[in-house]
Amino acid sequence: MLKKLGIVSALCLALIGCRIDHRPTGPSEAEIELAKFKNQPAPELRLKKTPDTIIVCRNKQCAPSKLSASKEYIYNTLLHMLDSNARKKALICQADSNTHSCIEEYVSLPITVGITPAYMYIDDVKLTDVSLSPKNTAALDLILNWGVSYNGQTPTCRPSKTLLYVKNVNNAIMEDNGYQCKMTTIGNSTIKTLFAIDYIDLDYDYIGGFYSIGVSGPAYGGDSGYMIIRLPEDISVDPKDFQPAPKPKAKKPIKKSEPKPEPQPLPANPAATPVAAPVAQPVSQPVAVPTAQPVSATTPAPNVDTIIRYNHAAREYDLAKAEMEKQRKEEYEAYKKWQDEQAQAIDYKGVKVLPVPLKKSEPQAEPEDKNSLNEYQQK
Repeated sequence: MLKKLGIVSALCLALIGCRIDHRPTGPSEAEIELAKFKNQPAPELRLKKTPDTIIVCRNKQCAPSKLSASKEYIYNTLLHMLDSNARKKALICQADSNTHSCIEEYVSLPITVGITPAYMYIDDVKLTDVSLSPKNTAALDLILNWGVSYNGQTPTCRPSKTLLYVKNVNNAIMEDNGYQCKMTTIGNSTIKTLFAIDYIDLDYDYIGGFYSIGVSGPAYGGDSGYMIIRLPEDISVDPKDFQPAPKPKAKKPIKKSEPKPEPQPLPANPAATPVAAPVAQPVSQPVAVPTAQPVSATTPAPNVDTIIRYNHAAREYDLAKAEMEKQRKEEYEAYKKWQDEQAQAIDYKGVKVLPVPLKKSEPQAEPEDKNSLNEYQQK
């Protein structure tokens, strides 16, 4: 009996030992796959075309920015357009770069999710926050939520911290450092966006440009093309529309008039009635100046940040307008100077010039001496 129990115990120990030996000691397959993408570099973004100018359309007329606008005007226009649509959703479409018309109601790019080929779609973007950049006076700090989907699924994505920088009158770039989207179970994928603006339509509130979007991580891929951001709300670009509203004037209190004393009836015999001595009237006290009444709670207080921002925009607009007028005056003076130089440099070769008759001098008296007479005749 004891012999049989020893054999059974030995078998159990052998089985337990085998099970311990077969346990995996290294990382799991998911951890191995995740380690492949952990140190993967960000995708390299390349635009399909680099714009050489920005087309600005207003009042149904379009012109290049280098001929009709300035750097400050481009910056203030983008600020007004985006700030007026803050916390709103703008639609995105793939468009033609020549006609600036939408081809598809979304932007699509081929990617690979794990080992599965797929297409990623972006059809809208929410302007979560728009603010002035504290580091650069010609830049805006944006927080955007892109509407990303792939193969009918909507992943969970973090907001994108984006910088919109107006380098000069012909160059406006919108770029982010990448935002995370969870497209697979083993990790997050990084999506990076580069957008070069070349079209601003103030009549329809469109912002167009060439884009390049790259995806890296467990999902990877990307593409480039041309897209248009269609903002939902119309704006006005007149600086007068952005002036702060005047403060309501405090109502002055109405002074109550003192009641006049009623006249007393005269006595029948005025001689018998004693006349009362005049009573000294008290010196009038100085009237207190009425103070301004506080504004009622129903009156909305103006947004100080918005007032400062719009005053700054109006001041920049006036400076840009004065600079443009000065530049036009200099160009006109240079043109007039060139016309004068061309008029003076005209070649008169081959032109028939008529002789100008000289004035007849008065006849001189003939000298009496013959020698002098000969000299006079020779002359």
